[in-house]
Amino acid sequence: MKLPDFEAWAIFAAVVEHRSFSGAAEALAVSKATVSKAITRLETRLGTSLFHRTSRRLTLTDSGRALADHAQRILSEGEAAEEAAFESASAPVGVVRVAAPLTFGIQAVAPALADFMAIHPGIKIDLRLSDAFVDIVGEGIDIALRIAELPDSSLRARRLGPVIGHIVASPAYFERVGRPRHPADLATHACFVYTNTATPDVWRFRRAGGEEAAVRVDGPVRTDNGDAMLPALRAGLGIARLPDFLVREDLAAGRLESVLDDWAIGAAGLHLLTPPGTLRPARVEALIEFLSDRLKRMCSEVHI
Repeated sequence: MKLPDFEAWAIFAAVVEHRSFSGAAEALAVSKATVSKAITRLETRLGTSLFHRTSRRLTLTDSGRALADHAQRILSEGEAAEEAAFESASAPVGVVRVAAPLTFGIQAVAPALADFMAIHPGIKIDLRLSDAFVDIVGEGIDIALRIAELPDSSLRARRLGPVIGHIVASPAYFERVGRPRHPADLATHACFVYTNTATPDVWRFRRAGGEEAAVRVDGPVRTDNGDAMLPALRAGLGIARLPDFLVREDLAAGRLESVLDDWAIGAAGLHLLTPPGTLRPARVEALIEFLSDRLKRMCSEVHI
């Protein structure tokens, strides 16, 4: 039996993560020529090109895209095996890459990470905050936090708790156009649309007794960040569907008011996601358990 070229697979995974041969070479502390030879060796062995190469750009071929997840798993499993061997006799060390939504990451995840690093001074955090979809495997993310209704995937997921949403607008807006009494009424309102969902223009509701409603909405604002809606909401320009952690202070201060409170909005939850595979470095396992415990308690104590 001929063994796989594990070095070439690992180098391929590094090139995918860093999006360049030079970036992978720097990360792996090898020469660019070593990286290039490994990729050529792997392509020859597989009988297919993995990258489209130009003087300015490096992109994956269809074959490369299909194999990238496998390469990342090979690299991750190898790293985890080596690290498990020496971490069993020492405190966890190294970098953990974490991805989280922008506002939730600032409000909840960053403080939790500060407490975690105080307990584990040998662990460094690479925190990436964005409301955009993150390719966890392709970007080498160890832990991702998502507020969403999760589709089926190969990723490992833990649901940490529910995320409570509100339909909100300013008192001035409701005085001017009236309050919706049923989700169907939203079709005639100026609804702000959050675009980082599978069906951003359709809002779904459910209430006690099993009644469901879905309404297609439209309005003057479309954005991929909930915070960006707040100035226009406070100015009375429309109505929005936003999570509690974004609007809690405005609701308490009376700058915004919620309606349709007897309806549950969607089925979003807070999830902790990790790449497929069961072998993970001790530093990643430690942070998974810490964040799971912290954020589960947060979900139970304060609706997010």
